[in-house]
Amino acid sequence: MLRTIRLTAAIVCFTLITLLFLDFTGTLHIWFGWLAKIQFLPALLALNIGVVLFLVLLTFLFGRIYCSVICPLGVFQDIVSWVSGKQKKNRFRYSPAMKWLRYGVLGVFIIMMVAGLNSLAILIAPYSAYGRIASSLFAPVWQWGNNLLAYFAERMDSYAFYEVDVWMKSFSILIIAVVTFIVLGILAWRNGRTYCNTICPVGTVLGFISRYAIFKPVIDTSKCNSCGLCARNCKASCINPKAHEIDYSRCVACMDCIGKCKHGAIRYTRRTLEKATVTTENMQTKSVTAEQVDNARRSFLSASAIFATASVLKAQEKKVDGGLATIEDKKIPERENPIYPPGALSVRNFTQHCTACQLCVSACPNQVLRPSDNLMTLMQPEMSYERGYCRPECTKCSEVCPAGAIHPITTADKSATQIGHAVWIKENCVPLTDGVECGNCARHCPTGAIQMVASEPEAPESPKIPIVNVEKCIGCGACENLCPSRPFSAIYVTGHQMHRVI
Repeated sequence: MLRTIRLTAAIVCFTLITLLFLDFTGTLHIWFGWLAKIQFLPALLALNIGVVLFLVLLTFLFGRIYCSVICPLGVFQDIVSWVSGKQKKNRFRYSPAMKWLRYGVLGVFIIMMVAGLNSLAILIAPYSAYGRIASSLFAPVWQWGNNLLAYFAERMDSYAFYEVDVWMKSFSILIIAVVTFIVLGILAWRNGRTYCNTICPVGTVLGFISRYAIFKPVIDTSKCNSCGLCARNCKASCINPKAHEIDYSRCVACMDCIGKCKHGAIRYTRRTLEKATVTTENMQTKSVTAEQVDNARRSFLSASAIFATASVLKAQEKKVDGGLATIEDKKIPERENPIYPPGALSVRNFTQHCTACQLCVSACPNQVLRPSDNLMTLMQPEMSYERGYCRPECTKCSEVCPAGAIHPITTADKSATQIGHAVWIKENCVPLTDGVECGNCARHCPTGAIQMVASEPEAPESPKIPIVNVEKCIGCGACENLCPSRPFSAIYVTGHQMHRVI
């Protein structure tokens, strides 16, 4: 019964989180966007103390339920492992915990996050890793399927579906997503939860708490005949059938062992009942010395102190600081500075808190956000205007960000926030190169920051060219996107740290 409940909850959470990355209409985020905000690392970076405490309490009560139900990467591995189990059953075996690797990876991860090297640290962050897989690999397939339905619906005079653009936002992110998908797929196919119990920093942190969980799987030695069937079906490789022990720091509370035991020797019960089910002799062999208990407590407190320190540092960072002819595609100009969404507050706040999960990239209806190829901000989103511009009425990215990298803003706030300013390139301007009137940039500027003036002040009839009022320009990119010049626009936006327009 418990296993069925766990499986149902895991499938629902996994499906809805995946749909958040696939949904190009923006409707699902209104109802289920909270699922992204209860992910452990994004909640920690956003300083959502309530969510973090809830997840800690959940783990203290029921073990690593987060890893087996809420975390999409964990459920993804379970799906791969389940498919593999159809071909080869009873394929797992107990293996001792690689503590040096687990704690070593956790330590390096925390150091990199505190030092601001997020682009390297988030490579192993579980939620972000799955987000990149879903947005880079699953989303195009979903969109192609939608376009196929739209194609047939149109021929039946139905407009229930509409076509969407399928485009590769970043080749480097695609490669990273493919490599991540293959590596995790192989590990899950062969050994189940290897990643979760040796590499995942979130799994290691929750493993500290899971040691003291109130409810946990317990082996009743009076019923156990040491057949080892539970260990051969434990995808976390945490059951030692010879010693009748379970490594609760690695157990993800999947309940598979309970369903496989033919003698009812494993129960998911309260920790106090655990002591009543074992014999006096077995209690002596399982007893832990006071020194070992103290060491375990010191390890837990040390990890808690490290994470608390990291959280405080993140809080301080928030305060420190923004015709018939073929039409040639536009190319990305060389910007002096990258452009970040208005809700980012500052470049530093954005880069320090973004986990590069790609949720904002997937949710952007104007195709403005795309992953960065810069090594220092690798995979984190930045703005570019070749396919659209940042419309003043749209605040979608600020609504979906779970990590506090993009803070919620109103449309009024967005229109009063400068994320960059336009720069005019004389050599590309159509009135000067082709001798025709244009003025597209001035007509479509939402803040009236661009005006057309005579190119020769002493000759009022000379071709008119744009001038930019930098104080009024907010960097939305409408001028750059709508400029008819190809392949480079005659006017483009360069970014700077965000601040209010005075």
